[in-house]
Amino acid sequence: MINHTLSDRSRYLAPTPAGAYYCVAGNDNSAPRRFIEKLLVADASPPLSAENLQQLTQLDSDNEALEMLAHLQKLGWVQGLEDALEAPTGRLDEILPGLLSVLSVSGKALLADEQGFYIASSGFPHETAEELSGLSANIATLHDRYQGVLKNNLGEGSSAWGLVDAAGNSQIGFWPIFIGRYRFALVIGGVPRLNQPALTTLVWALNMRYGTIADE
Repeated sequence: MINHTLSDRSRYLAPTPAGAYYCVAGNDNSAPRRFIEKLLVADASPPLSAENLQQLTQLDSDNEALEMLAHLQKLGWVQGLEDALEAPTGRLDEILPGLLSVLSVSGKALLADEQGFYIASSGFPHETAEELSGLSANIATLHDRYQGVLKNNLGEGSSAWGLVDAAGNSQIGFWPIFIGRYRFALVIGGVPRLNQPALTTLVWALNMRYGTIADE
């Protein structure tokens, strides 16, 4: 029997919204990111077992695999569930708008590709969505140009950008999402609500569509 720190009723493993965000906020090849990414390309939440943990962690030692699981749980990136979750199905243009609307207090959010075209939008007029998508691509280019200063000199690991008011509250935010070899931008109007299951579902849907393509 696995001696783990999850509840005795936790039989399936799934990423939390924070874990899903961590997984796609960058594109390094760290062990935690690979662990969560495997959860987000599965057809359903895998059962918690020694065999599955070894596959997810790529560690041969049961103790080392359990230590990684405990570490990810402590960070709030992985959770145990009584019932398995199934991967989202359906066309992205049909399921994404409903997920995007949950990620903002105002209901305004969109997902754009790296070329500056929006894939799905909620709450924004068409013309505004087009302009914001184009802006997201320019911001990504700007960030890439200055990431050496931001990361190495200032120690800023985040690659998200935002327009804020005098009190520092976000008016428009731009969050990069890395899926395999693809880069997307999550653009949110108003106060973001990223700590929602909808974010996990959105990332899962994108991974099911683009993540496996990146490994071919």
